[in-house]
Amino acid sequence: MSANPASTAAGSKPGSGFRLPKVPFWAQIVAGLVLGVVLGWLTRTYDIGWLHTTLDKVGHIFVQLLKLAVAPLVFFAILVSITNLRKVNNAARLATRTLLWFMITSLIAVAIGLTIGLLTNPGSGTGLTPKDGKLPEHAGSWLDFLTGIIPDNVITPFAELNVLQIVFMAAVAGIAALQLGEKAQPILSLSESVLELLQKALWWVIRLAPIGTVGLIGYAIADYGWDLIGKYATFTADVYIGCALVLFGVYPLLLATVAKLSPLQFFKGAWPAIQLAFVSRSSVGTMPVTQKVTERLGVPKEYASFSVPFGATTKMDGCAAIYPALAAIFIAQIFDVQLGVGDYLLIAFVSVIGSAATAGLTGATVMLTLTLSTLGLPLEGVGLLMAIDPILDMMRTATNVAGQALVPVIVSARENILDRAAYDSASSSPVDEEALDAEPQRVPVAA
Repeated sequence: MSANPASTAAGSKPGSGFRLPKVPFWAQIVAGLVLGVVLGWLTRTYDIGWLHTTLDKVGHIFVQLLKLAVAPLVFFAILVSITNLRKVNNAARLATRTLLWFMITSLIAVAIGLTIGLLTNPGSGTGLTPKDGKLPEHAGSWLDFLTGIIPDNVITPFAELNVLQIVFMAAVAGIAALQLGEKAQPILSLSESVLELLQKALWWVIRLAPIGTVGLIGYAIADYGWDLIGKYATFTADVYIGCALVLFGVYPLLLATVAKLSPLQFFKGAWPAIQLAFVSRSSVGTMPVTQKVTERLGVPKEYASFSVPFGATTKMDGCAAIYPALAAIFIAQIFDVQLGVGDYLLIAFVSVIGSAATAGLTGATVMLTLTLSTLGLPLEGVGLLMAIDPILDMMRTATNVAGQALVPVIVSARENILDRAAYDSASSSPVDEEALDAEPQRVPVAA
């Protein structure tokens, strides 16, 4: 018996029967956050062992799926992005301007981090002592940073997920392909196809983000609890406030004054990438979404395909600017070390020059150890922050990704290559409904 048209559900096709309404992707993420908090609270309150394990496994599998695509995605994205520059007029000028704005926004972010840290003294009154810290398993130094860029072989960087070395190899391959010209075209065509394949596979993983959210948030609440967060209340608040000031203060101000663009339109277009970054805690894992929303905001595809992968591995206002500035002050206060003006200037220098050490992966431990070792602070201080790191990393990564979309928009606007009609019409999420199945492409500009 056919369905009565009068009773057909809203949004369903005539004669197709009842259909559940499609839930927007952002709503699925929010639902995952709420459910994760509830399940985490229940797990910790009633000590439900099996639920604690389940939440851990669900979150771990989601992050592992993201990491699975990181190595090949970074390699082919960087390779293709470099070769795509040949299609862009004034490519060298655009690359230089992009790097310059990366540095400017990083300096602003680290200045905000230092100011908040000096005003709030996050290490005071925590009850933590130096004996609570422990040495990190992996520490960063300038020597390691400089010598570690060049790999010993082509296999190890992919096996050990050394993103800096992968970026180095991809850059060398991309530059060599540009020099070879037409002879390298078969390799470039293959690389573009592989990149599209990887992005398609990653879209499937992104579909699982609401489920991954339940596991990640639920496990964080169940494992760490509110008591532990309470010990780091000032520091946690500082990181979130600092990131919020950059995300919702500095970025809109730059858009309005430097690019002469509506900040509200930027957030409407970029929000899908920002919210996914908050959940996944991976700039590289979010990269396909970041590139898609950047293109939707009117940035030319050829330029976006260079600037977004470049930013995903080097542009870290949250992890490499705000966080290490606050963490250095926090650890110095715990270990009763006095920092001077020279130390604060050194923090700013490390944040701008060493930000590539974060490499777009979950966490910022390497960047923090690089900052501490440069300042001569005890590396055991890293252990003080490891327990709270996942909670902090969500906001840090969201800020990172917003900056990675912001700079190409600003540069495009100032170079008069931004499609302002596309920018003004950017509204709905590119990861909603059928758009998740579509190939990345420029959204038609509404008449």
